[in-house]
Amino acid sequence: MSVDNEATPAGGKRGVAGALALFLDRRIAVMLALGFASGLPNLLIFDTLSAWLRESGLSLEVISFFSLATLAYSFKFLWAPVVDRTAIPGLTAWLGHRRSWMLVAQIAVTCGLLLVARGDPKTGLGAVALFAVFTGFASATQDIVVDAWRIEASESDRQGAMAAAYQWGYRIAIIVAGAVPLVLADHYGWNLSYGLMAGLMGLGMLAVLCAPRELSRIIRPLPHADMAASPVWEGMEWLARLGLLSLGALLLGSGLGANGEVLAGAVRALGLTAAAAWLQAAWVAKPDGVWLQLLGVLLGGAVIVVAACPLPRLRTRPGVYLSSAFGEPLGDFFGRFGNTAVLILALICVYRLSDFVLNIMTPFYLDLGFSKTQVAEARKVFGVAMSMVGVFAGGFSVARLGVMRSMVIGAFALPITNTIFAWLATQGPDFPSLLAAIGIDNVVSGFAGTCLIAYMSSLTSAGFTATQYALFSSLYSLPGKLVASQSGRIVEAAARAADSGGPLGALRGLFSHAPGAFTGAMAKSHVSPAALGAGYVVFFFYAGLVGVLSMVLAVWVARRSSPAKPSKPAPRDTTA
Repeated sequence: MSVDNEATPAGGKRGVAGALALFLDRRIAVMLALGFASGLPNLLIFDTLSAWLRESGLSLEVISFFSLATLAYSFKFLWAPVVDRTAIPGLTAWLGHRRSWMLVAQIAVTCGLLLVARGDPKTGLGAVALFAVFTGFASATQDIVVDAWRIEASESDRQGAMAAAYQWGYRIAIIVAGAVPLVLADHYGWNLSYGLMAGLMGLGMLAVLCAPRELSRIIRPLPHADMAASPVWEGMEWLARLGLLSLGALLLGSGLGANGEVLAGAVRALGLTAAAAWLQAAWVAKPDGVWLQLLGVLLGGAVIVVAACPLPRLRTRPGVYLSSAFGEPLGDFFGRFGNTAVLILALICVYRLSDFVLNIMTPFYLDLGFSKTQVAEARKVFGVAMSMVGVFAGGFSVARLGVMRSMVIGAFALPITNTIFAWLATQGPDFPSLLAAIGIDNVVSGFAGTCLIAYMSSLTSAGFTATQYALFSSLYSLPGKLVASQSGRIVEAAARAADSGGPLGALRGLFSHAPGAFTGAMAKSHVSPAALGAGYVVFFFYAGLVGVLSMVLAVWVARRSSPAKPSKPAPRDTTA
């Protein structure tokens, strides 16, 4: 895949009818079901499971430890090379490389959910936790291979439609997994509820059997195949390297996932109870805990690099395998894109930065004077519907205009539309205005998210698809966490400055005709209502300015990309 492949096979841009026709391909229906199968376990192994655990009388401290089940999603790129390079005996010859892995991962997810369904947190908490962790690992593996199949099973100009279908299915699954189990549990109990959820994974398995094989299949040969084996020494080296990889994964996953529960548990197991308690509290402290999370990511990455490096002046099978498994995908990416590779990675990291900064929206809506019911209706019902519209618009744009042009549109639209909340702040608790702001923002967010998925997909190459995409998807949210950690501080600092007069004081006049807005400002933030409104206005314009970097990088990368060329059909896999 390449960012150059923006044209249709015929060489020109698709018309409106041609772009819409892409959504009628049977691969879109398959992708919808696969997206559903990917999203279903995500909530079931922690968020929904938390309700079951709480109902069973467990403490919040114990429940929070179950976030370990979702940790695998944060460092799934560590075993993505295995998915890229390893065939499933028997199944690969029948289904193809990607479909065989999808089916095995889905069977594992189903078994994990069934085991959870047979458990009882009151009498077998450890078993339920173990099965939840197993399900999380299997689900993360499913995500790896579904992404790889999505990229390899269709031409580059169809990636927008495929990304849109994936997101539709994923979001539908989130709604189902968040609501249906609770209703079923009320009437039939948690065990039957989880058993029925496990049965829904059958939709994903049916999709695998109906899915076409990937258009091309390249399994990179194992680099140590010609080396003599030394089982004893290799076993010892593998244990040491896997131990380091596990430590690196723990640090990296704890940082990316913003969760220090497991890391604190490991420290506690060493007998350092006081240090574990401090680490657990400091890791999630607002706003400075994000720096510990960043340190965890950096240290984890460094440990993983050490674990994967070959031994000095000694060529061993584990060292050669790990260094090539992680090094070759990166070498391929930098080799294909040259000096532009760094710009591309920077664009991925900052593309949705202005969106991630808006992490205090629920407090903003409540401060503005809306009720919790109004916020829920606007965000969870109307907002979800609008995001689905945006997802479709993103897929259509990629098909109609190409991935790079769509990326540029999204890069400009995101920060501009985010400033609409500054206008909302001046309207007071007016529900139609809330719907307008959330609707516009969610459409644009859905559009940009789809374009980014299609763009990251276009950067991968055959044989390294799973590893490269897993790495890109892990990178893109990290800078957003750092910037977003300061959101509340910026609002309150700007509000205090507005209350004391000066240049920001003039903004208080915007709220003279907004009755009922920010009435709790004095009690919560110790500033006047108009000053808190001014603080929010400053923050939303700051959020827009943060997105200027993504605008510049998107245009820069687009200019450095090669002119569009007709994409050549990839050879079909004709193996038995």
